[in-house]
Amino acid sequence: MKRVAIIHYGLGNLRSVYNAAEFLGAAPFIAEKPDELAGADYAILPGVGAFGDGMDNLKKGGWIAAISGHAVEKKKPFLGICLGMQLLASTGTEHGNHGGLDLIRGTVVKLSPPDKAIRIPHIGWNEVKVSEGAKTYQGIEKPHDFYFVHSYVFAPEEKTVVSGMSNHGQDFVASVERDNIWGVQFHTEKSQKAGLALLGNFLRL
Repeated sequence: MKRVAIIHYGLGNLRSVYNAAEFLGAAPFIAEKPDELAGADYAILPGVGAFGDGMDNLKKGGWIAAISGHAVEKKKPFLGICLGMQLLASTGTEHGNHGGLDLIRGTVVKLSPPDKAIRIPHIGWNEVKVSEGAKTYQGIEKPHDFYFVHSYVFAPEEKTVVSGMSNHGQDFVASVERDNIWGVQFHTEKSQKAGLALLGNFLRL
């Protein structure tokens, strides 16, 4: 059975992600310490909140080296959800500049639609336009609707890592994938059947 570590660093919606992975037949566990990643086949970094707080918590908890070991050195599947996707970036600009995990090069910037009547944060269901060949969305029926709650977005340096785009007054990157490392700006655990199907795709990596 696939062991799925859900990283507990103080900013994640852990129980919902745990329940979704368990429903799909995996063996999830809440990873409280970095050395627990060594026993995981998959790792998920959920998150809500600010980029700087997220990185501070990961550093204080000693997670940086463990995440790199799992995702980069061992090339095991790694998924970032919402803030967790943003933390994959090189830099975040929320409340100042902050270094990220740098697993996928790019910068996290504020949503700034030209129409000032459009509300930020972006909250609610929105359709994702899928990039050709994206493994993230294989077998998921259209429309690809997912649930978002965010004010910032990931702008990767390489467009080839973009697996899905969405729009909230402006186009923004909804998901990324590079080999074993995936990220989604929306909440899979709140996106019903489509979210479960996407998580199932990740667990087949």
